Amino acid sequence: MRTAEIVRKTAETDISVSIDLDGTGSYEMDTGIGFFDHMLDQLSRHSLIDMKVRCQGDLHIDDHHSVEDTGIAIGQALAKALGDKKGIRRYGSCLLPMDDALVRAALDLSGRPYLVWNVDIAAQKIGTFDTELVREFFQALSTHGGITLHVDALHGINAHHIVEAAFKAVARALREAVETDPRKSDAIPSTKGAL
Repeated sequence: MRTAEIVRKTAETDISVSIDLDGTGSYEMDTGIGFFDHMLDQLSRHSLIDMKVRCQGDLHIDDHHSVEDTGIAIGQALAKALGDKKGIRRYGSCLLPMDDALVRAALDLSGRPYLVWNVDIAAQKIGTFDTELVREFFQALSTHGGITLHVDALHGINAHHIVEAAFKAVARALREAVETDPRKSDAIPSTKGAL
């Protein structure tokens, strides 16, 4: 079973995450941040990873702790569900268009976290959501998921389209990377013998 549950409680947030890597993309998101929930819906739906996320955070301060800590918890859940990573494809990439936006995501479930973020978002806010938190989410996901992640916005004018394309591109790359490789289902995808 490639599933995991994570509960993470701090003075700033109380988060529970459950995932199933072999799901259908069903989701239940409740972070108290409408736009962020919508982006997490995309992450689950387009990766085909079933995901339930609940976060009670200090939103009276701002959204930062809730967004970052949710990235931490999802990253931890991914790492736990992948286990020793035997049989996975390991790598994934996607070039995703959304109207004016074109975003490329490439990732390696290497156990070596690293984020390359080349995404310029001209607007500081999408509704009430602070767009600088998008990078914070992916930084936390990469670090705690052990993911080398590159995200590049190649074109885009509309901030909503750029951000949504980024979530969808990462989701599609994750879908590819976590899939079981039928030709090597019993092997760890590394010449080192471990990831």
